[in-house]
Parts: sequence; structure tokens; C-alpha cells
Amino acid sequence: MSTTTSSTAALPFQPSSMSAAQLAAVSFLARYSGATHVLYRAQLGRWFAWCETNGLDSLVGIQRAHVELYIRELGEAGLMDSSVNTMMHAVRGYFRFAHIDGTIPADPAVYARLPKVHRDESRTQGLDRLELIRFLQVAQTITVHHGALAYLLGINALRASEAAAVRIEDYTDVLRGHRVLHLVGKGNKPATMPLNVPVLRVLEACRGERITGRLVLRPVSGRPIDRRDVYRMVQRIAKTGRIPRHISPHSLRHAAITTPSTPAYPYATPRSSPGTLTPEPPSTTTEPAATSTATASTSSPPTSPASEPVGCPRPASVPPKLGYQEQRLRSTPGSRTGAGRDITLTPRVGCFAGPLAGRTRR
Repeated sequence: MSTTTSSTAALPFQPSSMSAAQLAAVSFLARYSGATHVLYRAQLGRWFAWCETNGLDSLVGIQRAHVELYIRELGEAGLMDSSVNTMMHAVRGYFRFAHIDGTIPADPAVYARLPKVHRDESRTQGLDRLELIRFLQVAQTITVHHGALAYLLGINALRASEAAAVRIEDYTDVLRGHRVLHLVGKGNKPATMPLNVPVLRVLEACRGERITGRLVLRPVSGRPIDRRDVYRMVQRIAKTGRIPRHISPHSLRHAAITTPSTPAYPYATPRSSPGTLTPEPPSTTTEPAATSTATASTSSPPTSPASEPVGCPRPASVPPKLGYQEQRLRSTPGSRTGAGRDITLTPRVGCFAGPLAGRTRR
């Protein structure tokens, strides 16, 4: 193979045969991958088609007025204001990096006016506890795939693309006594989250006899789902469950994060952040060792286990911490006790054994 042929095969494009607009587009799209690359390529394709229709070069000679006219045409085509802003993401980035690279002297899209988007916060509210329970129950009555998807979204708070990409081999590992799910989150960030027993049962029912491949499939065709299928399946579950609100996959993620664990809803998983779940080791209870109380009359009485704050026992190796006022009284007993009087001081025992434990406000 000749040197010319090998160099030609190594390059993903040929700059010598491209125009300045095409070269700038390839250079801009090279920054992205996956679904973002596909989306921005489609948005730039629409801009290139509009410029060709109006006899304009897609890069050279473009002024701010041309960008404003393109934005107006997007709105007249029936797109919502939010969709117009989304369609302009790639176009604005295209001109910005062309200006950074020195291809054009100025950025014509930097001051182009975009329509304002007013978001109604009530549309993004999640389900309450009873609605989420009904959603999970109804999903299992449709198909095992609807049930698995509902639990991944409503319990583990996965995004639509994350739930669609879950594979059977992603949740076979055991970490600290927990079955965990490995996934790649937003921005190609790897994450690991534990699976509680109810979720694991539903996932195993969806898996069946399969050992590899995508977990959630289309019930009729058996093909892997995508994020659009996730949206449609969520809509079907909400309609079957007669939930009188607009429910999206993000609504379930919101509900999974905000719904507390109760005896009627024991599925909530401890969450360290909205993006990642941290598996906790199996809990072990240790009885605190008894401390010696044979001290002076100003020492504290023995603290019974019942007086300890619930859920945060004090380690046995750490002595009780005194509050600021108690420490000052103990150091200068004559200043507060008076003649012939004695005061028994009770230390404040807090939930923390650090330097701030038991501190009172001055």
C-alpha cells in the first residue's frame, strides 16, 4: 500500500476538497460523540439547507440579520420557543468555534435574539407516594418489560437513556453484600448503584432465561428500546393507572429522589447525589462500652442507652463532649456556685464525636 493511500485512509475527511463552511462544520462536530453528535449534525444540516435555499454561503459572509431571519423562520415553521432555542445550539456553537479558529472575523450569532422560554414548574412535578405506588403496581400488570422499566425509573431514578441502555450483565456484580448496577450516566460518567430486593426481583422476572443483551425490550418485536420507547411506555402505564397528570420519565426520576421511605413504601434507596447512588455496607449494631463514673461530685451521671439519640450511638472510645457553658462552669466553679452550694453539671452528648459535638450557642 502506498504512502498516499495510507494517509488518505487515516484521515476522516479531506480538507483539500472541502469548502470553508464544511471544514468548520466537521471541526465543530468532532468535539461531540454519540447522541449529541447526531443531534448537532441534524441541526447544522437544517442550517446548511436554509442557506442553500436562500443562495447564501453557510459560513462566509453571514451577518447577524441572516441568523435572525433563520430564527424567525424556525418559529414560523411551527416549532415551540424551546425547540427554536434547541435548534440554535449547534448553529451558535458552529459560528463561535469558527470565530475562535480564525475562519471568520466575527461571530454573527453571538447577539442574535432567541425567543424567551417561560417554564411552568408545575409541569415538572413528580408523583406523590400513592401515585408512585400505583404506577409501579400497574406497570407489572402490563408486561415484565414495563415493570422493569418502571422500577428503574421510579426507584433507582435512572434517566430515560440510562434505563434503555441497561444490559443484563450490568447488574451481576456484588459489592459489599449488595447486587449493584453499573451504568454510564450523563456526560459518559460511570456510576454504580445498589439494587434492593424488590427491584432485583422485577429485573430478574424481565430477564427470564436470557444471560446477555439489553434488559428491557419492546414487548411485541423483542428489539431493544430507545429513549422514545421509554417515553411511550411511561405514557401507557400512566394512562392505564389513570394518573391525571402529564407524566414523563423525568417525573419518575423526580419522584424517586423526593419520595421518602415509609412502611407502606419501603423502596426508597439512600442517595448521595441525584446522579449516583452509593452502596452502603450491611449495618452492624455495636453496644457502647460502659464508662467509669467514679469521679468527683461535679462529674456527669452515667448515660443510659435509652438517653442516647436514636440512630446515632456514641462510639465507646470517645468520651462525652461538654458544651461551652458546662466547660466554663467546671473550670471556674466558684464564680457560679456561691457559698455552701454545689451544682451537678450534666454534659451534653450529641450525635457527633467531633470537635463540634455538644456545642451550644453563645
